[in-house]
Amino acid sequence: MPARSTWKGYLKLSLVSIPVKAYSASRAAGNVPLHQLHAQCNSRIKYKKVCPLHGEVPKEEIVSGYEHAKGQYVVIDSDELAGLREKGEREITIDAVVAPRAVDPIYYTDKSYYLIPDGAIGQKPYALLQQALESKEQVAVAHGVLFGRDEIVLLRPIDGLLALTALKYEAEVTHAQTFFEELTTPELSREELGLTQTLLQAFTKKKFSLAGYKDQYLEKLTEIVEAKVEGKELVTPPPVDQPKVINLMDALKKSLAKTKRGDEKPSRHRLAPSTKKQPVARARRKTG
Repeated sequence: MPARSTWKGYLKLSLVSIPVKAYSASRAAGNVPLHQLHAQCNSRIKYKKVCPLHGEVPKEEIVSGYEHAKGQYVVIDSDELAGLREKGEREITIDAVVAPRAVDPIYYTDKSYYLIPDGAIGQKPYALLQQALESKEQVAVAHGVLFGRDEIVLLRPIDGLLALTALKYEAEVTHAQTFFEELTTPELSREELGLTQTLLQAFTKKKFSLAGYKDQYLEKLTEIVEAKVEGKELVTPPPVDQPKVINLMDALKKSLAKTKRGDEKPSRHRLAPSTKKQPVARARRKTG
């Protein structure tokens, strides 16, 4: 069981409210993060937020804006953005129970969670809902506030649990009809179709698991990294000189004493008095 849940709330079916908590169905397994380095010294590349007029900008001076025309923005401040967050109760309300095929997987997002009863009081109603959906081979479409945002979700019974997958809104989906004009209508003979079906039959499996698939790129990259570490092909950037931390009052006193002794030399950028003679203005001839 993960250390902690990522969300807690209620799963609501009509007048029945089931306390639940959500655990992410995804995990980062064996990720090998690669950082960008300067090839000449192997120091890590850093990115700064820079204004073309004023240089580097501190975080507190950065705001959000929408470009409504080229080079023209409307500013949306943090308070306005915070006001968009849903502040209602943490409820997932079931709106419809449908057959699995009623929701095209094209609507699925990459956000999936396992819902677990939160406490003893939720165990029985949770089990009733899970088994009722499983026995009828049905799924539920619901809506609710997750992580401060209004979401539509799909609830599926899986191995005695309820799995929740966030769904895309209609405006976020590109439908297949968009690409129909790219297709032609070739004539298919009965023999050709039969051979294709026979070929597919050869690949048909009654039991199938994705566990047999491995991320070969990740495995090979891991092998390269481990080989370089074991072979001591390690690089270290040169140390960066850190400014010494000094007492401010001591620094001011020393600077003042140095100035009084005349040790302080003028800056190379300071303009020296000009030795060039200024032209003498000509006297105007009086007329009249």
